[in-house]
Amino acid sequence: MKAIYFFVSLLALASSFASVYDPNPLQDFCVALNDTQNANPGNVVNKLGSNVTPVSVNELPGLNTLGISLARLDFAPKGLIPPHTHPRAIEIFTVVEGTLFVGFVTSNQNNTNHLFTIVRNKGDVFMFPIGLIHFQLNMGYGNVVAISSLSSQNPGVITVVNAVFGSTPPISPEVLTKVFQVHKKVINYLEKHI
Repeated sequence: MKAIYFFVSLLALASSFASVYDPNPLQDFCVALNDTQNANPGNVVNKLGSNVTPVSVNELPGLNTLGISLARLDFAPKGLIPPHTHPRAIEIFTVVEGTLFVGFVTSNQNNTNHLFTIVRNKGDVFMFPIGLIHFQLNMGYGNVVAISSLSSQNPGVITVVNAVFGSTPPISPEVLTKVFQVHKKVINYLEKHI
């Protein structure tokens, strides 16, 4: 009798696991529009000196059901893609031209967040794990181009600074002053200038 209870318990436990990922395609392919508007380099004349040109199902319907997105990353000299995360995708990118300083921060294991950084040159590849905060910085004096591949047709992006200081409605200054241990004037300044 114990064996039956054990078997039923094991079966119930095994069937309770869930797996979350992009669903399998419901069709073999999806015909895309013949549009080349995103074939040009991105405009890097901005405060950060960078531009991300996404190629997701929103821009290229042919990616529908394929579970993948791409992005072209353009950097001016010293340009930066600020710390951000993709909550639903792993990111793998290749440096096509130039040199990038890249890094990601581990999750809060044992109350520590560890920063991993590396310099990537033309032809190098790097991977950011799903959901971890990461960044890319052009260390050089020339332009940089990289191609990013993401493991979801809808990877999402959360830019840390914009999420904290630019949310609508804003996060209470009382919360932010306590978290960052700074005066309310600093928080007000950041909210106005981000």
